[in-house]
Amino acid sequence: MSIRAVVWDVDDTLFDYTTADREGMRAHLVAEGLMAGYGTPEQALDRWREVTDGQWARFSAGEVTFEGQRRDRVRVFLDRPELTDAEAEEWFRRYIGHYEAAWAVFPDVVPVLDALAASHRHAVLSNSSLTVQDHKLRVLGLHHRFETILCAAELGVSKPEAAAFLAACEALALPPHEVAYVGDHPEIDGRGAADAGLLSVWIDRRSGTAAVEPPSGRHRIATLAELPAILGPDTRFGARSTFG
Repeated sequence: MSIRAVVWDVDDTLFDYTTADREGMRAHLVAEGLMAGYGTPEQALDRWREVTDGQWARFSAGEVTFEGQRRDRVRVFLDRPELTDAEAEEWFRRYIGHYEAAWAVFPDVVPVLDALAASHRHAVLSNSSLTVQDHKLRVLGLHHRFETILCAAELGVSKPEAAAFLAACEALALPPHEVAYVGDHPEIDGRGAADAGLLSVWIDRRSGTAAVEPPSGRHRIATLAELPAILGPDTRFGARSTFG
């Protein structure tokens, strides 16, 4: 098997979303005078993520638009269903300002992209919108690394559906068995990519070397330094993954 292209997830794979989300929400709640109502920053963030997951599920099911789920996240989080669209958007815009101030890529990202630049083609597939991820990748200085950027909001289908992964392969004009997908979620990214016929690589940054076995058909790595060895003998960076 020859892997000719790598398709990447963005959040918590290339971009440290978890840290930016935590620090951005903490700064936002302080600025809004809302911290006392949520106990600790961790409790506030847990609630924000719970609401985000719930509203994203509605978007994935086609019950609400991408913009609508964002406004509803604000209404549910604040327990203020009466907020107008404009008021919810403005609150979210202020949050985004704090969130973007904390943006950063993981330290292993640029080295591996450099190492694979000559040997593999690169693309992005994200369960977000092109507006969000295009802007993010430009700010982070990564946009030029990718031939194409595909997002669920524009595709009309989201991971883990096979159609999302196959759309990325089609954009690259490559069959799935010649494409690797790298993402941080074992089910949405890992199982979805494997079921669609891609080489599936789960980047498990949180567990490190904990004894968590990846389901059949997937590789598990703790750092992107392990990726080139999985992709094939033509890459000369990093060590072969010990996670199989």
